[in-house]
Amino acid sequence: MFTGLVQAVGRVERRGVQLLVTGCAPFAPLQLGDSVAVDGVCLTVAECVGDGFLADVSEETLARTTLGVKASRRGAVNLEPALRLADRLGGHLVGGHIDGAGTVMAVEALSQSWRLELRWNDPSYGRYVCEKGSIAVDGISLTVAGCSDDGSRFWIAVIPHTWESTSLHHLVVGASVNLEADVIARYAERLLLQAQPGASAHQAKPDVEITSDWLNAHGWG
Repeated sequence: MFTGLVQAVGRVERRGVQLLVTGCAPFAPLQLGDSVAVDGVCLTVAECVGDGFLADVSEETLARTTLGVKASRRGAVNLEPALRLADRLGGHLVGGHIDGAGTVMAVEALSQSWRLELRWNDPSYGRYVCEKGSIAVDGISLTVAGCSDDGSRFWIAVIPHTWESTSLHHLVVGASVNLEADVIARYAERLLLQAQPGASAHQAKPDVEITSDWLNAHGWG
């Protein structure tokens, strides 16, 4: 698990069938088998190399995330080592398992912050987005400032420290980002759907409309 608090900005590039991630000195030393979030993607250290590591990646990871494209141009990536039980949870619980890609719709510099507007490429994930909720963007724990009715488009107020100490300042309109929804929202949805009378433990009911009346009738009021 991770917290979404970036500890370094490094680079990623292809090394044969593996990815080489550099720039891990701020949280070194790494050991074989350690987990590191790279732009929000949980990668396992297969070999330590200088101030970074080599990692094996599956076709699924390359297809679902931006790492393949970034590696082709030695792009900047946000880095965070795995959470230790004694660490402070300064962000939110981030699994390092990307749900899908998003697209930058607007980047606006304000007097004391930046307004970043994004959209899910798959709008169905918008159901996990709500105002003041948490979302991980390229591995960064951020708070949703507002969103469309279906949550597929949302915007974030980014403070100067986050803007300057992560890769966010590289973003431009049209850029792709890795998005991970709040895991608590995902589990809450599944528990609510499973609470229907007669539903089996392995059978979800995505066609149910969860309303305040439904919640009250099923003991969630």
